[in-house]
Amino acid sequence: MAYKPFDLTGKVSLVTGGNRGIGLGMAEALAASGSDIVIWGSNAERNIEAEGKLTQYGVRVLAQVVDVADEQQVVKGMAEAAVAMGRIDTVIANAGIGRGSPSFIEMTTETYRKVLSVNLDGVFWTFREACRHMVERAKAGDPGGSIVGVASLAAIEGAARNEAYAATKGAVISMMKSVAVEHARYGVRANAILPGWIATDMTAGAQGNDTFTSKVISRVPARRWGEPADFGGIAVYLGSDASSYHSGDLFVIDGGYAIF
Repeated sequence: MAYKPFDLTGKVSLVTGGNRGIGLGMAEALAASGSDIVIWGSNAERNIEAEGKLTQYGVRVLAQVVDVADEQQVVKGMAEAAVAMGRIDTVIANAGIGRGSPSFIEMTTETYRKVLSVNLDGVFWTFREACRHMVERAKAGDPGGSIVGVASLAAIEGAARNEAYAATKGAVISMMKSVAVEHARYGVRANAILPGWIATDMTAGAQGNDTFTSKVISRVPARRWGEPADFGGIAVYLGSDASSYHSGDLFVIDGGYAIF
């Protein structure tokens, strides 16, 4: 018999950037565990493709075109999702971009602002609107909820030539901790996931680079790139009642890279 708290039947999970990569990997695991799914993505075609994969699990799926760098799209998207699905129990702020530069002194303000708009502003608005919904539910007698921010190892390690990206991911951790403390009284918990080197579109260039493979991936104790499916277990745990007393924590999923 399966451990009952991992059964997500009756719950609704929203994943930003959920139409590919880590986001889709988490959304599929959540759906396989019984959760209805909302995915946000700015590419309508990819949303449709992801929706097709997720509906195969027999759950309700809502795919919304939402650019998290646009405050009003986030506000509208969250409100519409709550009405359409009836509730939102878990929100995973996963959408992000990675833009570095040849060196820090060559990094443009345009690059800096663009990275912040998605990776930090987008998470801020997503967290805020998710908390708004969950607090309103709690005040109506239905407490509980899980807020998850997808950060990065760049938040805790030195990420040369990626100062803007690293800054946003460190900020996501600090924001998450504040959310966790303030909203515990409503039964809402908040945590962060820190991926290591994962095979996604964002790392496509490095995946085919022999030098990167020999210098970096060879140092991963697991001896391989991570895959989006590797994030399914933590998504289900954080979306389930099994994590009801687990808040304000960081989950490093990197094949052991950070400790080696």
